[in-house]
Order: sequence, then C-alpha cells, then structure tokens
Amino acid sequence: MHTPVTVIGAGLGGLVLARVLHVHGVPVEVYEAEPSATARPQGGMLDIHARTGQLALEAAGLTNEFHRIVLAGRQAIRLVDRNGTVLFDKTDDGTGTSPEVQRGELRQLLLDALPAGTVRWGHQARGVRTLAAGRHEVVFANGSTVVTGLLVGADGAWSRVRPLLSDATPAYVGRSFVETRLPDADTRHPATAKAVGGGTLVAIDPDGPGKWFVAHREKGGTLHAHVTVAKPQDWFTAVDFTDAAAAAARIAEEYEGWAPELTALITAGATAPVLRPLHALPIGHRWDRVPGVTLLGDAAHLSPPDGEGANLAMQDGAELGQALVAHPGDVEAALTACEQALFPRSAAASATAPHQPTPQELIDFFTRGERTA
Repeated sequence: MHTPVTVIGAGLGGLVLARVLHVHGVPVEVYEAEPSATARPQGGMLDIHARTGQLALEAAGLTNEFHRIVLAGRQAIRLVDRNGTVLFDKTDDGTGTSPEVQRGELRQLLLDALPAGTVRWGHQARGVRTLAAGRHEVVFANGSTVVTGLLVGADGAWSRVRPLLSDATPAYVGRSFVETRLPDADTRHPATAKAVGGGTLVAIDPDGPGKWFVAHREKGGTLHAHVTVAKPQDWFTAVDFTDAAAAAARIAEEYEGWAPELTALITAGATAPVLRPLHALPIGHRWDRVPGVTLLGDAAHLSPPDGEGANLAMQDGAELGQALVAHPGDVEAALTACEQALFPRSAAASATAPHQPTPQELIDFFTRGERTA
C-alpha cells in the first residue's frame, strides 16, 4: 500500500512527480501558492534535454503530448560580440536533441494530465512542523492546514519545507538578470529581430566582466531577453523599476557602446524591465535523512541559470515518483534511494553553473550540441 503524497509547489518538478504517481495509482495532492494556473506569466523558452527532461516526460507518459508543443526551428543558436559581429551561427536542421518549448505550455500540459482537483490553488505554505512517526503539518496563509505522512518540498528557492532538513539558505551570486520582452519584433524592431535570428542569441563582451545576455525568439515574434548585470544587490535599489523608461536607460548604460540592435533588447521593451536577482544554495547541498520528508528542484539544489534547472527538477520529480512506486509501503527506502542519486547529480550540475564564459568556451559548448536555456 502506498502512502499518500503531499507536494508543496506546482512547478515543473512537483507536477512531474504528481503525474508519475497518478499514472501508477498513488494518491497525491499538490498545494500551490498561486491562485490559479494563469495568475502570472510562466517564463519563456525551455530547452528540454534528452537525458533529463525528456526522460522525465517519458516516465510521466507524456512524450507525444510534449512533441506537440515543441516549437520548430528554435534550436538555432547564434553568438555575437558587442558589435553584433557573428562569431558562431548554427541553424536548426532538425537533428538537435534539446527541442524548445514555452515553459507555460509545458506546465499546462502537465496540469491537464492530472485529475481535476489534484492541485489546490491559493495555498501558500507559511510554516511546517514535525509531528510524531514521520508525519508533518503544513500551515497555509489562508488558515488551513494539512497533515501528511510523506511531504515533498518542490517549492523553489525560498522553500518553506527545506528548514525541516537543512539550515542552508540561498546566497546572492553577485549578479542579476534584467528581463525584457519585445513583442511583434519582426515588424516593430526588424534589426533586432534579424540579429536574434530564429532561435537563441547570446551576446558577449569578452573584455567586460559581467557583460553578456541571452535572447530567445518566442511565439508570435516576441523576443525575450535576460540581460546580465554584475552588481551587488544594493546597487539595484537606486534603479526605479516602476519607471520603465528610466530603468531601461540605467541598465542600458551598463552596455554603452554596444551595437544598437543589441541594446534595443534593453531599451525597446514593451513593458517595464523585471529584476531577477540570482541566488544559489551551497554547491553539494545535502541533508541527513529525516523520516517522511524530502526536497526536489530548486528547493534542493538552487544554482544560477545554466539550462539545467528545469530539466533537473523534472528528473528529480520523475525519479522520486518511480522510487515511491518501486517501494510500496517503504517510504524511507524510496527516499533514501532517490536522495543518493540526487546529491551527486545536483552537486555536479551546480559546480559547472556558468561564470562569464569566453566566446571560445561558448563555441565549444554549442558545437558539442549542448544548449543554453
């Protein structure tokens, strides 16, 4: 007999876990802070890797559905310098192994694959406490509670479940992303659209530490950029992100002298730029086995974005689900087996999270057929 599973967080990792459990008849409930599936934008493009994310979706029985949301042509990759000079250019010839999808569509695919009511929206975890015999109580902001014999923290960087297992907290890594979007770019910003090309653009200044950004072509001709700003967190307090024009102008100052078709990704956004401070857990973060509780995804191994985060979260969810199915009635055996695989895998991924790469490192990376998120 399987112990019912309580998952905190309806991100990709938590939803893959829930789907794998559902396929095998294991009772599961997912509690999510957001009030609905459409309460906020779900990010941009994700490249789903063959050995991690795609295997997770296969375990969830969703391979065919996944292929239906893949965006053709988006595995194209281009590397340019600050002047817009092309250093590397690879078209999407259909042989790539990391197809691109919109994160929101992938999340919706997973939600649609669960029975109605599996996800309890509007349940923001405020605190968790340990009870007897490996049970835990979760208290939500809306005043409700749930007691569970198997608790999974899939609740991201600032996990409320993590303190049951570890006193580690995320630390700022010394740089932030500033996120921008340019809709209908082929018509409104043709030079920038041409510079980005059909898939992903990486622009880099090898002589300027912290000067690089990534832009993706999304559906409908939208360009979605993540601009690196290597500054302390308090530097950003002087930037008024409620004033779209002023914030964009201040960030663009950090890229003074770059080609105008590139800086337009900062200054020509249709909405205010969004600050995304980057944090990480210690490399090799792990914990001693605590009965009845575990972590996955960013709650377990937060690191700077490197194209692996979503894929690893889905792999975590799939492997945990499979372990629970393989050990009916023995939760601790399942959690032990899963964590023994998770710890070295996540440590290796965190250790290679990106510094500012050189152009040649990026060219080597892309030539090997690997991708950036």
